[in-house]
Order: sequence, then structure tokens, then C-alpha cells
Amino acid sequence: MGVYILRRLLLIVPTLIGIMLLNFVIVQAAPGGPIEQLVAEMEGMGGGSLERATGGGGMEVSEGGESRGAKGLPPELLKEIETLYGFDKPPHERFLKMLGDYATFDFGESFYRDRTVIELIIDKLPVSISLGLWSTLLIYLISIPLGIKKAVTDGSRFDVWTSSVIIVGYAIPGFLFAILLIVLFAGGSYWDWFPLRGLTSPNFDELNWYEKIGDYFWHLALPVTANVIGGFATLTLLTKNSFLDEIGKQYVVTARAKGLEERRILYGHVFRNAMLIVIASLPGLLVSLFFTGSLLIEVIFSLDGLGLLGFEAALNRDYPVIFGTLYIFTLMGLVLKLISDLTYVLVDPRIDFESREG
Repeated sequence: MGVYILRRLLLIVPTLIGIMLLNFVIVQAAPGGPIEQLVAEMEGMGGGSLERATGGGGMEVSEGGESRGAKGLPPELLKEIETLYGFDKPPHERFLKMLGDYATFDFGESFYRDRTVIELIIDKLPVSISLGLWSTLLIYLISIPLGIKKAVTDGSRFDVWTSSVIIVGYAIPGFLFAILLIVLFAGGSYWDWFPLRGLTSPNFDELNWYEKIGDYFWHLALPVTANVIGGFATLTLLTKNSFLDEIGKQYVVTARAKGLEERRILYGHVFRNAMLIVIASLPGLLVSLFFTGSLLIEVIFSLDGLGLLGFEAALNRDYPVIFGTLYIFTLMGLVLKLISDLTYVLVDPRIDFESREG
């Protein structure tokens, strides 16, 4: 197992480089970078008039990193702007320098926030962790028992009614549930029971420790509920189908013929095998809930997390923040996938990844 872990850790490096290279090329090819925005503002037209300021297509960046366009500005000033943003070097040199810096988790400074990227990530991380961890915990606590119950009572009235609820949860995105929850419980049109924005109250520092805990969960209640409603359906159906598949196998029939109790068969034999596929879905669920899935939830509830940070950076062409958050997201996803494989072995020691890959 040690050789397998080492091999997977070594594979993280080329995977990160490949993903960063692909996104570097895409971002560099996109028009309307930070230089164009600054030039537009200096010409008195503002960031919103960027298209007019650059002749309709934005100021292009040549292979050597030199900007073409904005003819009204002196070439010396353009050179200074390119140096300010690091575009005075060829793309391949900028990419290699970026890789060297990222190896030591030096992501540089944001173009617009006057803070280092690592400071921004550390500042926003607690919000995304709060949403992701509590949502994941509740989704698993609901989906696994519900999926097992549906598998055991397959075809019953309970199975049919819960399937109807699951279909609704699967069909409607989480952010629509978030809007519905705001309308119902956050002062929209009915009750004003929960706060609409932020992770804590303005007077949070003045509260006692138990009041702080209550205030924290009070603010998390609606966004986490929206995440859970939008995310439990897939895992519930996955659990049900996995258990149904295992229940029909020969070793279950043999165990029943030996007179073992149904509960012991279900949780002593079926559970270990059926949970493998559920465990395999954990990394994707965590990454989705931590970042992509929580993006709109963070916007709707004014929660300043990593998803919102990356989205705003993409809009503003804040390249250090874009690549810094992308690097962190990718690295966490790869590490979570490795942890998932290790959990496979803990659940079922018969699995041997080394022999399979060898």
C-alpha cells in the first residue's frame, strides 16, 4: 500500500501541471485582461466601457507579452503597465515562474484587492469549509439511512412516496430552494426567522460562547438546508441501488439459508460491500459542495467564501486569484481522491490497489 500511495502522490505533480497549463492557455487567450481594464480607466472610460476603449475587441497581447491597442497612451506607459502586471515576459516564462512560485504556495498578490492571494484564501476558507462540512455531514446522515430503508422496502408505499420527494429534490437546483427559503423564512413574504446575510451577527464578539455557537448555526441554517435539499437525492438513489444489487447476490441467499438475522445480514455483510460505491462518490461531493455547488448559495446569502472569490476574480480577470484558487481546488480534489481510495481499504481490506496496478 505504501508504494501505491507514493505513486499517487507523485502523479499529483504532472496532473497539477497539466491542469494549470490548460487553464493558463485558455485565460491568456481570453480578451479583456487586467491591462485592458486599467488602460480603459486611465483613458477616462471606466471598466464598463472597456470594449469602446479597445476598439470593440479588447487590447490584444502579443506572443512576447506586449500589448497592442490603446494608441492614445504613450508606449513607455504601456511598458510600465505590462511590467506592473508581469506581462513584460513571454508566456512560457511567466508560466514556468508561476509553477516555481506555486510549488512553495506563493500565489502572489491580487491585482485589485491589495492583499496576497494566500491571505484571501485563508480569509475565505472558513465560510466554504462551514458550508461544505455541515452540508456533507447532513447529506450522508440523511441519504444513507434513507437509501437503506428504501432498498429494504423496495416497492412499498414508503419507497414510492420518498421517491417522489427525491425526484423533486433532484430536478430543482439548490439555489432555487435557497430563494424559496428566503421568501418563506428570511423576511421575504412570510416569516422573518433567519438572517439573510453573513455567517455571524455584527455583535458576534460580544456574545458568550454558547450564544456564539447558536448564532453561527442560526446563520448557517438556511444555506446548509438549501445545499442538503439540492444534494441528497443522488446519494440516496446511489445507496438504494447499491444495496439492492448486493441483496440479490448469492452470499446473501446463503446467509439467509443459514438462519442469520436479517439485521445482521444487512449490516454485517451487505453494508460493507454496498458502501464502497458510496464512499467513491465522497470526493466529488466534497469538491462540489465546497466550491462549485456553494457558489450561488454564497451569492444568494451574501456569504464571502472561496466560490464567490473565484467567481469575482474571473469576472475581473484577477489572474493571481484565478490561478491560486484553481491550484487549491485541484490539489484538494486530488488529495480527497487518494483519501477515498484509502477509505476503500479500511472498509474492505480485501481490496489491493497495488496488485491491480502492478
